[in-house]
Amino acid sequence: MRILLVKTSSLGDVIHNLPVASDLRRQFPEAVIDWCVEESFADIPRLHPGVGTVVPVAIRRWRKTLFHASTWQEIGEFRKRLGQTAYDAVLDTQGLIKSALITFLAHGRCYGYAAEVAREPLASYFYDKTFVIPPNAHAVERNRWLSAAAFDYPVDLPLDYGITAPDLAFPWLNSERHAVLLTATSRDDKLWSEAHWIGVARHLVDRGITPVLPSGNPVERQRAERIAAGAPVSIAAPPLTIREVAALIGHADLAVGVDTGLVHLATALNVPTIALYTATDPALTGVHGTRNFRNLGGPGRAPDVPEVLAAIAQELH
Repeated sequence: MRILLVKTSSLGDVIHNLPVASDLRRQFPEAVIDWCVEESFADIPRLHPGVGTVVPVAIRRWRKTLFHASTWQEIGEFRKRLGQTAYDAVLDTQGLIKSALITFLAHGRCYGYAAEVAREPLASYFYDKTFVIPPNAHAVERNRWLSAAAFDYPVDLPLDYGITAPDLAFPWLNSERHAVLLTATSRDDKLWSEAHWIGVARHLVDRGITPVLPSGNPVERQRAERIAAGAPVSIAAPPLTIREVAALIGHADLAVGVDTGLVHLATALNVPTIALYTATDPALTGVHGTRNFRNLGGPGRAPDVPEVLAAIAQELH
C-alpha cells in the first residue's frame, strides 16, 4: 500500500498531523507513507521515521509571484512530480481548497472531510469519499479520527507523534541545562508581555537554567534581545533552521511559549511544555500530548507571571 498525506501548513497544523503517520505505520507496517507539505515546513515530516518521500509544495511563495513565468514552470514541475506516483489512497486532513486541489491532482482515491465539517466546504467536492468528524474536537484528534475512518481502523490507538530531536551541536550554547522561551507568534494579540518574559527568564537563571530565545525575523529578534538583556545569562539565539530549532527544543529541560507552531513541536518532542494563550482557545488547538504539558490562559485572560512560575515549578520539580 502507498499512501499520500496532504497537510501543507501551517507549522502547528503540520505537527498536529504527525500522529496520523504514526497511526498508519502501526496499522500498516509495510505501507509506504509519503507527505505533501509546504517547502518551509518540510523538515517536520522528515523527522518522522515512518514517512517516506516528502513532496514539497510552494503555494505561499507562488502566490506572491503568480504572474512570473518561473512560478508557472515550478507549478508544472510540481504537478509532474506529484503525478509520477500511483497511490492507493490520498488523505487530505487539512480541508482547504488548496489542499483538496493537491489531493485531486495526485493519482489515487481521495479521502477528506465532508462539506459540513471541512474548514472550506468546497474542498469536499474534490474527494472520492468524505467523512463527518466532530469539529469541536482537538485538531490532533480530528486528524487521527479522519484517518481512522478512511482506513477503517480503531480510533483509540495510543497517541504518538513519532519524532525525536536531532543531535546537533550549538557552539554558542555553553550550558548543561537550558530552557527555550518561544516569545514570537504570528499575531500581536497572541503575544505575552516582555516584562512577564523577563520575570520568567530571571527565575530560570536563578535555578541554574539558561533561557534561550529563538526568533524568525528581525522584529522577533529585537524582542528576544530586549528580553535577554533584561535577564543576564539569557541568550537570544542566532538564526536557526527548523531542524536546528527541533534539536534545541528537544534537548531542553523545558519549553515555555505563546500560541505558535514551535510550542507544539516541543510537546511532540516530549519536552515539558507550558503554552500561554491570550487570544485563542486551547481546547481546540492547545498543546496536546501524553505527558508534561500545560495550557494556561485563553481568550481575554492571559496568564500572569506567578501562574507560569508555579507551572514551571511543577514541571521541573
